[in-house]
Amino acid sequence: MTSGQPGTGNARPTPTGADTESQPATTAAAGAPTQPARTSDKPAAETTAAQPPVGDGAATGTAPNDDSKADPATSGAVKDAARRDKQGDTAKQSTTTKQDATAKQDAAGGGTAASDSTAKGTDAAKDSGTTKDGEPTKDGGATKDVKADGADGTDKADSEAKPVGPERWEAFASAPEPRPSIFSRAGRPVGRFLIHEWTLAALGALALAVLMTWPTLRYPRYTLPQDYWDPSLQAWQMAWSGHILLADPARLWQSNTFFPELWSFAFSDTLLGYAPAGMLGSGPEDAVLRYNIMFVLAHALATFGAYALARQLGAGRIGAAVAGVSYTYAPWLLAQAGHLHVLSNGGIPLALAMLARGHGWSLRHGYRPERRHDGWVYAGWLVAAWQLSLGFGIGLPFAYFLAGVVLVAAVLFLARRLRTGQAVPFGRRLFAADVLGGVLFAGVGLLMAFPFFKVTELHPYAERTIGDISLFSPPASGFVTAPGESRIWGGLHEGAREALPWHPEMTLLPGFVLYALAAGGLFFSVWRLRHRLLLLAGVLLTMAFAMGTRFFDGTFTYVPLFEHLPGWSGLRTPGRLMLWTTLLLGLLAAGAVTALTDRVRELTAQRIPSWPGPWLRMATLLPLLLVTVEGLNTTPHPVVPTQPAAMRSSEGPLLVLPSNQSLDQHVMLWSTSGFPDVVNGGSGFTPRQLDDVRRVSQSFPDQTSVDYLRTLGVRTVVLLRGQVAGTPWEINIDAPVESLGISRQEVGDAVVYRL
Repeated sequence: MTSGQPGTGNARPTPTGADTESQPATTAAAGAPTQPARTSDKPAAETTAAQPPVGDGAATGTAPNDDSKADPATSGAVKDAARRDKQGDTAKQSTTTKQDATAKQDAAGGGTAASDSTAKGTDAAKDSGTTKDGEPTKDGGATKDVKADGADGTDKADSEAKPVGPERWEAFASAPEPRPSIFSRAGRPVGRFLIHEWTLAALGALALAVLMTWPTLRYPRYTLPQDYWDPSLQAWQMAWSGHILLADPARLWQSNTFFPELWSFAFSDTLLGYAPAGMLGSGPEDAVLRYNIMFVLAHALATFGAYALARQLGAGRIGAAVAGVSYTYAPWLLAQAGHLHVLSNGGIPLALAMLARGHGWSLRHGYRPERRHDGWVYAGWLVAAWQLSLGFGIGLPFAYFLAGVVLVAAVLFLARRLRTGQAVPFGRRLFAADVLGGVLFAGVGLLMAFPFFKVTELHPYAERTIGDISLFSPPASGFVTAPGESRIWGGLHEGAREALPWHPEMTLLPGFVLYALAAGGLFFSVWRLRHRLLLLAGVLLTMAFAMGTRFFDGTFTYVPLFEHLPGWSGLRTPGRLMLWTTLLLGLLAAGAVTALTDRVRELTAQRIPSWPGPWLRMATLLPLLLVTVEGLNTTPHPVVPTQPAAMRSSEGPLLVLPSNQSLDQHVMLWSTSGFPDVVNGGSGFTPRQLDDVRRVSQSFPDQTSVDYLRTLGVRTVVLLRGQVAGTPWEINIDAPVESLGISRQEVGDAVVYRL
């Protein structure tokens, strides 16, 4: 038969897509038996590219016929094609690539073209004399036509056309996923950031600070925590640093107070690190508002910093929270509520956490070189330098602590290298970060120390003595005595406070709950035994230093530091070293609470059923709750004295009378309106010239005082009527001044004299 001759094309084109589905119905309607698809004897590469091997018809949509037998010629061609296919993989890949390219072109315009090609082949078969049963006519014309047309048309169209059948069922397919909008894509990282542990820790620390310092933010422009003396001074310090760095940075240390003294900004701790905040706002009310905001933020940073340190060392979340809260809201710190430079201690644990993270070290896991990161090292040194810029009161012990840590770490690395003969992995980048960071830290310290050394040179009497240290050295009973501002223990410890010579600096209770948790941490903890013992040794050592000269007269503790460490003689209150004791106690407590929470987690996972699990986990929050409750306070918030109207209009240099340590701190705050030069000032010591001014001006206005003030360069004297009761000015305030060559004017509740 013609259809069985080699080289003859298919008598009927192989249906694809929609034609595959429609063909059985058409043939059935015609009453003709279906014919099997026949394979031509084209080259193997072209045949393989045109259609899959025999047996894969079901997968490609070709319907094999079940009521007819395969043609021997066709079977032979298939075997020959299979043999050639194994030998011609390269040709097959090339042909397949061409087919894909053609299919992509057909997909653009193409389903209709494929159907037309198929229909064209079918019509050609009918027009060339195909019988009813699907057999070609005897004259063979159909065979020749189909060969010519099928080889170049139908087979090619079937192999290159995109199947159009599945398009009919697209309505039943699952809907494609909607493409997220730009807002959705941007919201995902924001959402991940908001639920991150460190974001939640920061927000929690801030919320807790607002609650624990309340009502600081109730009237933030008119009240100050604890009292309005030292806070007024510190509010002026922030305002001055921000103002002068914008106006004339070269005058930073030559402040507008204590006129005409030099280096007057270094007469006390400067809070220079808060200068960016001082650049916002102007005047006394803004200065008070700024102080209250930084007061709350200082508490939040301390909590966050101690939390970060405990987490880096290996504590769990609840244990780290206990360390953070106990470090910030220890009862003894309530007596320091009026000293922002003492409360601004959050940079200490935060810098230590960053440095430990950068060096890949933790207390629980030791040194892990693979976790090193020089970026954290740079950040740690920057935070440490910023902490030092807030003042040497707590910054100087921190600087010496860092120096000691660097020295001990270097010795341990060298000792291990000598013992094992192998260098411990450290890396050049990490070494460079430590060198550059340490140089930055030391540079900031030297720049900050230079003005203080100049003050000591100009005012030798400003330096502390051992006798001054003895006045503020607390006894051992101070470690269990709470200040009066403690809501829990203040009233109960009133008798114990009366036995202390200077209780604001001697009531050093870190918290009885903290003591108990730290004691438990010595026996039940996630820290190793040697680490617990080191922490305990640190607690005892810092307590001994905090006692100043009360611990064996300080012969083996405080006195050597006082005599040999540069700058240590400027620290008059040893009790503030309790800050380190509190931090170490908090780390011991964090180890105990973490061990407790880990054990509870194991028990709840093992119990069947686990219904007590939520209650047990809630019980792990009890230490955190107790530490928080013990930090509740009754800190007063007095109203700041209103700025006299005369201070807003008077030209400097000016002197405000009466003048003393307490009232002059208000004058400093009032001078934030324009920062005129004022003779008044309050600090840790009183310059002799200011003493002379106060002594001579008691007879003002008279010729002697007027001449003396003119010699100093004073142009204006403001005498406050509300403060002259019981003073020499009570009689002289209304005395005539025409004979003195000065003028007198009533401005509000003050008398203004112009010299």
